[in-house]
Amino acid sequence: MEFLTSLFLGTQVWMWLVFIAIVLTLLVLDLGVFNKEDHEIGVAESLKMSAFYILLGLGFSGFVYWQLGSTATAQYLTAFVVEKTLALDNIFVIALIFSFFAIPRMYQHRVLFWGILGVIVLRGIMIALGASIVASYHWVLYIFAVFLILTGIKMLFSSDEEPDLANNKLLKFMKGRFRITDELHGNQFFVKQPDPKTGRLVRSMTPLFLALLMIEFADLIFAVDSVPAVFTITTDTFIVYTSNIFAILGLRALFFALSAILHRFAYLKYALSVLLVFIGSKIFIAKAMGWEKFPPEWSLGITFAILGAGVLVSLWKTKDGQADHSSKA
Repeated sequence: MEFLTSLFLGTQVWMWLVFIAIVLTLLVLDLGVFNKEDHEIGVAESLKMSAFYILLGLGFSGFVYWQLGSTATAQYLTAFVVEKTLALDNIFVIALIFSFFAIPRMYQHRVLFWGILGVIVLRGIMIALGASIVASYHWVLYIFAVFLILTGIKMLFSSDEEPDLANNKLLKFMKGRFRITDELHGNQFFVKQPDPKTGRLVRSMTPLFLALLMIEFADLIFAVDSVPAVFTITTDTFIVYTSNIFAILGLRALFFALSAILHRFAYLKYALSVLLVFIGSKIFIAKAMGWEKFPPEWSLGITFAILGAGVLVSLWKTKDGQADHSSKA
């Protein structure tokens, strides 16, 4: 019992164990029960899954409130909403990757499931490193803040050209150093085939594994924005990690629900830009006002207002099914 009440990264061990138990249960049910067989996930199923994961993420805020209070709850909800919204750009890139490798919809869930496992580990490592750095050098938060402001401004004025996957350096590296099949082999990531020169059976990667690798790499890039963003909201490692993971767990369902209608959120890019600038500016606003920190409740309200405006403008501007090409996110 003493072990359960001891602290790990500033939070009691039993709280971490509750969170881990929830995540492991979801992953086991996902792959071992509900999606044991490969199948094409339709819009209705994906919407139900998305609603479930969003409600679960929001419901966890009740646990946070019970144990950590209203301030931590506001920080958790703000971080959850920010991470969930930033995931929209990730969904766009995932759709491009699946299209580039011609991955059938029935195999996409398998790729995304294993991709989520990798993300859970990678985010954990990045957040642990970030927490260690912030604890030792608090001034790093100012660097994070400036980075977010510059990222938001850059996003606001950046072009909307699609990534050139054919010339991606990681993809070229993999193709130059590993055996890769030209075609898919069902849902397999690796297969054994005769070597053309020796005739021996050798293990080769399939395009399905390359798609998984590219998705992991894409998330690593997106984490460079999202992790500093959450640390400027709160430095509580438990809040940072749980909000990130609950937002990411629903990414698969969100992908299947939104990949066909991403054009309806064409103007959300500008809301995300403003949001990043706002999150980065909070630490400077608080210092200028003489506050210990920017009020979490205000932060949550302003976040909802910015994103809500972006969604409403997007839906209104694209109500005829078309969006200005120059504004696509």
